[in-house]
Amino acid sequence: MQYAYFPISATVSLVQNMEDGRSIEVAAIGREGTTGAALLADIEVLAWSIEVQCAGAAYRIRTSALKKQFKRSDCLRRLVMLYVQVLFTRSAQLAACHRHHSVEQQLCRWILDAVDATLDSTIETTQQRIADLLCVRREGITAFVGRLQKAGLIYPTRGRIKVVNRQGLEARACECYALTKNEAGRLLSSYPSARAAFCRPQYVRSRARSAAFRSKESN
Repeated sequence: MQYAYFPISATVSLVQNMEDGRSIEVAAIGREGTTGAALLADIEVLAWSIEVQCAGAAYRIRTSALKKQFKRSDCLRRLVMLYVQVLFTRSAQLAACHRHHSVEQQLCRWILDAVDATLDSTIETTQQRIADLLCVRREGITAFVGRLQKAGLIYPTRGRIKVVNRQGLEARACECYALTKNEAGRLLSSYPSARAAFCRPQYVRSRARSAAFRSKESN
């Protein structure tokens, strides 16, 4: 990987691919994170793939430049280690979620996570893409999307889902949504000065350039 990406209005999934062709999402990366955490540990080959979950924009930076800054910045090293813990928490909770919660609960949790990551009530994705990430049949996702629409919680259109009633959606989501959100907030807010120093726009523009992130369906 020559570049690390910092999503702005996109969300990215870490996806585990199986030998039989199936795949499942093991963690998601939004505007609070980066795809470059593994690269900073000099890991050249990943055991998972990185795929765009919802289309949007992202900053990108050359891996060599990011590694150089990582070595000389205590601030950045501390922040990356906190974010690695956020990813571990999400991955562990997703494993439990896929095993113990209903498809409808997972769908609500997934939509809320995507909305939080993009800070937009409308996300660009397809029902087939959601089904692939949750490792369930598309027909099941379609049925639950229709149920949530009938309840006035979301408004789906071709390639998009708009959240209409967030509180209602949260009420139907499993506890995984609140748990991972609160844990990410607790960890990242514990070092606000570092995050502000690294993420201020002037720094990002000097080190990286914006890049359009598109999902598989829009390519």
